[in-house]
Amino acid sequence: MPAFGTKPEGKRLERIRRSKLYKNGKFQNISHTPPIAEGYSTIKVTYDFILSKKHPLLKPLKAVPAIHTDLKKIRKDEDVFIWLGHSSYYLQTDGVSFLVDPVLSTYGSPFKYFNKAFKGSDIFKPEDIPNLDYLMITHDHFDHLDYPTVKSIRDRTEMAIVPLGVGAHLERWGYCEENLIEEEWGAQVLLKNNLKITFTPARHFSGRKIKQNNTLWTSYVLETPTKKIFLGGDSGYDSHFKTIGDEFGPFDYAVLENGQYGEAWRYIHAFPEDVIQAAIDLKTENIIPVHSSKFALALHPWNEPLQKITALGKEKGLRILTPAIGEVLDMKSTHHQFREWWEE
Repeated sequence: MPAFGTKPEGKRLERIRRSKLYKNGKFQNISHTPPIAEGYSTIKVTYDFILSKKHPLLKPLKAVPAIHTDLKKIRKDEDVFIWLGHSSYYLQTDGVSFLVDPVLSTYGSPFKYFNKAFKGSDIFKPEDIPNLDYLMITHDHFDHLDYPTVKSIRDRTEMAIVPLGVGAHLERWGYCEENLIEEEWGAQVLLKNNLKITFTPARHFSGRKIKQNNTLWTSYVLETPTKKIFLGGDSGYDSHFKTIGDEFGPFDYAVLENGQYGEAWRYIHAFPEDVIQAAIDLKTENIIPVHSSKFALALHPWNEPLQKITALGKEKGLRILTPAIGEVLDMKSTHHQFREWWEE
């Protein structure tokens, strides 16, 4: 099945083996990071997820509120962030467009009948995506790298920015090597219009098959002539947030994972209180929480992540920006107000 992608080989594999991040046959996190926390096992986690009694609000009772903004009509002089559900978003700043971790299928898995999107959360389709300057991928899990979407937008994508090893998947799906910016943590690349992207650490893992961590996972620092934006990807809390904040901060915006968490995954996914601390470490003015409201990948109520992050933000005096799916966030404005749509 092409949806599973392919493993790195040839020159790409040689490059991976030379990386300081690659040890004992796989990529490593900065800190010791077991995929399953102490006191849990894969069998127990699987049993709880499949057979345990579910919370009545594991999935929304009604369609998730969403606005179908026409992305193709956004002017080049607009600086906008538009959330497309889960961790997918369209970002345009300083005349340059980015599409991050697009999963625009009705499912977040290799199979159409598994991990289906909530009603209302899947209103954006691959054909809604305009011509892109950059496709950006943070890691190769199915809920961040969707084969049908990425294949569909290939001819409208000028360049793809991916962590080391992930380019193998894209090349199998028809992308050309010369159209890939494929790097590891610490690499800095100049983009169009004097923008700069830096590959920075995250605390997570990778893999589309049984073998894990044969491709890298990453966060990004995007620096433009007018702003600094942190694009977090998936990450458990760790010291890297402070390191990034000290080197690159303060940030105008930080897009941070907030959702699909559980005690068994506390090393690789962030709880809302972790998101708040990460934002403080990053020295950011505005937090944009993502990784929720489209798929049920954990056992908490679907709207709990947004309830908790907004409450914690008020306690700490932080600005939590919560546009609905498809709602335009004007990044040139300093006055943002969004309704609590997850309570509707």
